[in-house]
Amino acid sequence: MPNQRLLVMMEIAVMAAIGYVFSLVKVFEMPQGGSISLVMVPIALIAVRRGVMAGVLTGLIVGELNHLIGGYVVHPVQLLLDYPLAFAALGLAGMVRLSGYGSQSSRILALWSSLFVGVVGRFVCHFVSGIVWFGEYAPEGTPVALYSFLYNITYLLPEMIIAGIVLTVILTSAPQLLFPNRSRTA
Repeated sequence: MPNQRLLVMMEIAVMAAIGYVFSLVKVFEMPQGGSISLVMVPIALIAVRRGVMAGVLTGLIVGELNHLIGGYVVHPVQLLLDYPLAFAALGLAGMVRLSGYGSQSSRILALWSSLFVGVVGRFVCHFVSGIVWFGEYAPEGTPVALYSFLYNITYLLPEMIIAGIVLTVILTSAPQLLFPNRSRTA
């Protein structure tokens, strides 16, 4: 069993490193922060593979790396919301165990549903941060909550769709990446 814990810790470290690197490869970057990247893929992958705790820890590490290496902070609570907590929330994707589903279509639906739960958690963190600390950027006459909603959904929704497609391809072509071999303990 100690070897299993070490293996999980190594997987978390590798996925966090990949997640940070993927966060640097931006498909599109918003003018005032936020970007579309593949950062969700390794966090959701480890969450689905190893469960909520591994996913949350991986997201926490990725979020903190993003903060330490180029983050934008205006308040300590905003720092927590936009970095470690937002990315840790993606680990909630591990609430669903794909191995509990028999058919491929059920597994794909469960995968997308679990990814959606994680993205909603991340969205809530960024949404609250946007209302409290970045409302001044809302155009004249635009409610701050609407501005924060639209701003955050414009990059989180495409990022979720891209991550969902990548994870679906992994599930259908290399499912062993999402299902650890539990028979081996060495």
